[in-house]
Amino acid sequence: MPTTRDMWRIAAPMILSNISVPLLGMVDTGVTGHLDSPAYLGAVAIGGTIFTFLYLGMNFLRMGTTGIAAQHYGAEDYDALRVALGQALIVSLGIALLILLLQAPVGNLSIALLGGDAETKAHAATYFFIRVWSAPGTLANYALIGWFLGLQNARVPLYIFLAINLTNIALDLLFVIVLGMDVDGVALASVIAEYTGLALGATFALRELRRHPGHWVRERLTKLSAYMAFFAINANLFVRTMALMFTFAFVTAQGARLGPAILAANAVLMNFQNLTALALDGIAHAAEAMVGKAVGRKDDHALRGTVALTLRWSLYFAAAFTAFYVVAGPLIVRTLTDLPDVRATAMVYLPWLVVSPLISVWCFLYDGVYVGMTRAREMRNIMVFSTLGVFLPAWFVTQGFGNHGLWFALMAFLASRGVGMHLGYRKSARAALRPNVP
Repeated sequence: MPTTRDMWRIAAPMILSNISVPLLGMVDTGVTGHLDSPAYLGAVAIGGTIFTFLYLGMNFLRMGTTGIAAQHYGAEDYDALRVALGQALIVSLGIALLILLLQAPVGNLSIALLGGDAETKAHAATYFFIRVWSAPGTLANYALIGWFLGLQNARVPLYIFLAINLTNIALDLLFVIVLGMDVDGVALASVIAEYTGLALGATFALRELRRHPGHWVRERLTKLSAYMAFFAINANLFVRTMALMFTFAFVTAQGARLGPAILAANAVLMNFQNLTALALDGIAHAAEAMVGKAVGRKDDHALRGTVALTLRWSLYFAAAFTAFYVVAGPLIVRTLTDLPDVRATAMVYLPWLVVSPLISVWCFLYDGVYVGMTRAREMRNIMVFSTLGVFLPAWFVTQGFGNHGLWFALMAFLASRGVGMHLGYRKSARAALRPNVP
């Protein structure tokens, strides 16, 4: 039966890993924000947005690998565990090579769409065409992190995150502050950092493989037909991620149409949602690994115990965040901006973020559960329905309420995902426990 200790052994390192990511963004902003032109800061913001969108769309490599690896680990099928790692790395390399081949049209089109003056665009291009060479390292790290989580090992992903972010921070300071580089230094730091993380992850992977003796099944790595299960899971996760990204991009775009004060206030308030996600995602990662292991063992008792345990702790955290935002929400708003109109506007819509943890906790947790069960098709269907059948209609009907209508639509979207996965959980669990591990 899974225990609280089992959960925190995975969740705690992943929460720490998540917290390290915004720290890097702050350093990137800090070093470019002190250069002699605001164009450098704008260029890194544009370039960072491009890669956030590009790489977030590839996050299925991490999610899909976790569920598959966890099930094989639970079944103690160490040959299949090697196949899971090999297929994920081969696919990640193939996607990275495609990005590199298409870098010119992707980069030029993205920079043109995001706008900016001529100087900012020129610096953004410099940043993009250097950092794009991190693609093989970044996507391979996704695969490795997902694989280690599947093995119930969250320490190595933490080490990889720390290696990437600490190396990036150190090289940012060296290249920009000491050597006098600008956006080229920030981009080069990111490239070197990703491959540093990859080298560390590969070293730990070799050590882990020696602990679990098995054979590399060459046919399952070289024949396209052997990738069908992998592609089926990850294609569904890709569609699911695109629908999620569309929803949040739509919120930003509609906020911009409501005026600069609304746009800025919504950006401030999104930090509350992101902070909640840092904690709840850590527990969801634990659910992925523990559920996958239970499914691999065909242990319904362990599966139900894992869901109950991780859901309980997720609700504790959600309630704590809601209480924290009630008490500290105004202070956080004042800390994040000193613009009077933005502060006043953010305070009007703060109540939506106070209740958000209690609404979004369900979809965060069940995302992890469904990833562990490798029920990607169901995740896709629920996400697409929540976007097209709930979010957009809710926004359309409540447009007359302005930004309140926009936040209502987002809360309805989050609630719909949680309710949909909760209602479909038992059916999905029964399907996952059948003897057909991918």
